[in-house]
Amino acid sequence: AAHLWPELVFLYVHYDEFDNAAQTIIAHSADAWEHASFKDIIVKASNVELYYKALRFYLNEQPLLLSDLLAVMMPRIDHTRVVSMFVKSDNIPLIKPYLVSAQATNNKAVNEAFNDLLIEEEDFVGLRNSIDNHDNFDAIGLAQRLEKHELLEFRRIAAHLYNQAKRWRQSLTLSKKDKLYKDAMTTARVSGSVEIAEDLLRYFVESGNAACFSACLFTCYDIVRSDVVMELAWRHGLANEAMPYFINLVREYQVKVDHLVEEVGELKVKVEKNAGPANAVAGPNQLMGPAGINGRLLLGHAGSANNAQPFASNLGSAHGSTPSMGGL
Repeated sequence: AAHLWPELVFLYVHYDEFDNAAQTIIAHSADAWEHASFKDIIVKASNVELYYKALRFYLNEQPLLLSDLLAVMMPRIDHTRVVSMFVKSDNIPLIKPYLVSAQATNNKAVNEAFNDLLIEEEDFVGLRNSIDNHDNFDAIGLAQRLEKHELLEFRRIAAHLYNQAKRWRQSLTLSKKDKLYKDAMTTARVSGSVEIAEDLLRYFVESGNAACFSACLFTCYDIVRSDVVMELAWRHGLANEAMPYFINLVREYQVKVDHLVEEVGELKVKVEKNAGPANAVAGPNQLMGPAGINGRLLLGHAGSANNAQPFASNLGSAHGSTPSMGGL
């Protein structure tokens, strides 16, 4: 009855018994297996364990069709379990297309398996893209592995990983060791640390690299302190290399001073304009401030006896009698 297995599968499918149909195909693949029909059946199976059984079946009998099978099963499989299965059997390269597609889920197991595969293939461009676009993996562990890699570009990726983890010192150590001075300057600038940037300047001075000293001043312009730069340039004869920095610095301060002078001038004009009408109304007989001049309240012309008598006469007239000065 061996020649009737395809018919049995057909009946299982007809009566919606997809689990039994899949098991029958796997058990009697020589007579009942056909790739297109198996893909249609397996995605309709209710028992999820059949997916992993199907993967083992394809790994043993149809390894080149694994990626095609995984593509249709992807929405329902556990990516971590699938990766673990193929890592144990050392067959990760067989499912590379699946890993590329599964990275959209940013699954840690998928990312780490794919990164390991790229390292094995020495594809540093692909590894850099994977790291930048999918961050769910052990970054420090990967950096520690890559910093000992024989290829320069992988060590450079290690420094990049340390940057992402904000381990600036370790990144700078790698970059200086490999003489990747541009990367070192970028790391110092991104760190935003005055101490790190100035330490890098001192490193260039001590190593006699005047060109990188000047380039670092440009890259880390907003971080380094001008007095430190001036001292280093003076003590080590690097005035020419530091001159572009100081020219730009002086120009920046000049712009700020000009701006301040302009603002003060506008403010002065505004104050004079607002104070002008008040000064025009105020006469010599008006109150000067809340307490007059020097804290004294003045009414009319102050202080003479000639002015006191008319004032007393007017005051007396208002009350019907004129008091004498002695009465005052």
